[in-house]
Amino acid sequence: MVYSMTGYGRAERTIGEKTFLVELKALNGKQYDIRLTLPQTLKPFEFDIRNIISESLLRGSVECIITAKQNGAAKSITLNTDLIKYFYNTIDSLANELHAEKENILSAVLRLPDVVANSSEVLSDEDFKQFTDILNEAINQLINYRKNEGAVLERDLMERISNIEKLQPLIAASEPNRRIKIKENLIKLLNENAGKENYDEHRFEQEIIYYIEKIDISEEQVRLTSNCKYFKEVLLDKNISKGKKLSFILQEIGREINTTGSKAYDIDIQRYVVEMKDELEKAKEQILNVL
Repeated sequence: MVYSMTGYGRAERTIGEKTFLVELKALNGKQYDIRLTLPQTLKPFEFDIRNIISESLLRGSVECIITAKQNGAAKSITLNTDLIKYFYNTIDSLANELHAEKENILSAVLRLPDVVANSSEVLSDEDFKQFTDILNEAINQLINYRKNEGAVLERDLMERISNIEKLQPLIAASEPNRRIKIKENLIKLLNENAGKENYDEHRFEQEIIYYIEKIDISEEQVRLTSNCKYFKEVLLDKNISKGKKLSFILQEIGREINTTGSKAYDIDIQRYVVEMKDELEKAKEQILNVL
């Protein structure tokens, strides 16, 4: 089972006289990082909220925006008079220097951060427990989104690896003819440049055997088969976070394909290698979004 790193979740509920809205967005990323926006009432619980999200989402670039809206009767407020005086005097002094109008200084000051605050901003521990239900609801929505998108990724990745495997029998079928052509080309070059009578055919046969062993691709194809099988096994296992592991296996698959191509010296095998590389690159693009 594969989970995508991208997803979206949203939950809204009223607790007491406040309505909380939680929005979660996740994108692909090499590590886990989060941008968290909180209302003042939840600031004391920031560490708990971060832990709940990180334990559930594991990996990716996450943005969480939490807003709180006051319902019912208006609450009493407190004014930070010292801060108001400081802002007012500073702006008044600046207005004198600039010969600017002063009619709206106080209204402007009252809109500045931390000047006006509700007298009961902090959520109680009991209410916070209810809030975690809202947060978990948004998280579960995002996880379901990841699961649905991951199913599409799984099918595509399985197809890419299967396409690579389908090309292996074609390479195996070209292998005997490749050896014959290599030997014939070497004999032709030797006859043209040295003459048939100027070399020992027995020694030549020994050198041919040694050379063909050096460019043998059977080991690479065996390892490629093994790596493709292992990739599929990891793809289908129950572990949720597997993107990094799958990426490492793809690197090994790429290594065997590249070595096969560098040893081939055969136009047909080179063509199959190019097709394998094309499938591999498509798989690498998709694996970037796997959790």
